[in-house]
Amino acid sequence: MKPSVIIIVAAFALLAGCRQDMHDQPRYKPLAQTDFFGDGTSARPMIEGTVAWGETSSATPDPEYLRIDPARYTGKINSQEVDYFPFPVTRADLERGRERFNVYCSPCHSRTGDGNGMIVRRGFPQAADYHTERLINAPAGHFFDVMTSGFGKMPSYGSRIPPDDRWRIAAYIRVLQFSQAAPLDVVPADKRGELDGNPVTPRPTVVQGVPSGQIQQ
Repeated sequence: MKPSVIIIVAAFALLAGCRQDMHDQPRYKPLAQTDFFGDGTSARPMIEGTVAWGETSSATPDPEYLRIDPARYTGKINSQEVDYFPFPVTRADLERGRERFNVYCSPCHSRTGDGNGMIVRRGFPQAADYHTERLINAPAGHFFDVMTSGFGKMPSYGSRIPPDDRWRIAAYIRVLQFSQAAPLDVVPADKRGELDGNPVTPRPTVVQGVPSGQIQQ
């Protein structure tokens, strides 16, 4: 048999093995209706007790994907706002928090956190002043929750700011609060000449949420 005839026969054999029903396999389109399941929907809920196991491309669990720490991802434990940070706050975290705060928060709250940001000065409703006694005493989880869910005129930033960045912003807010209530003796001697000369009186309320031992270099 000629080689060309063999090739033609082989090609027909391969084509005979390809059937259209391989393309038209029985399946449901997402959210399509079906009579197969009693509730009439093709999209099935998770089986009770199902546990996430990280990204599909990973062989090991991803803690951020699993979200097994409710405080880290909700700012609450048993519906109560937590007054601690769920991971050690480093200088790099504070720098990141400052950068994110200036992007997302300062237009309303200003870079000093007094609530008189640029758009407030142009007619937008007054933003919260972080230096009030109420917010100085607010738990750290409160700021996380407000960023996550919104509050009053403030919309939710949950879709724009990742959870850990929300904590970094909350930590930077604590820094801003402390900056307005710090005694003079915490200012390095070579920097005191840069102050405006007004005495700095420490407030009676201690800023909570960032224990000194939790801020790492």
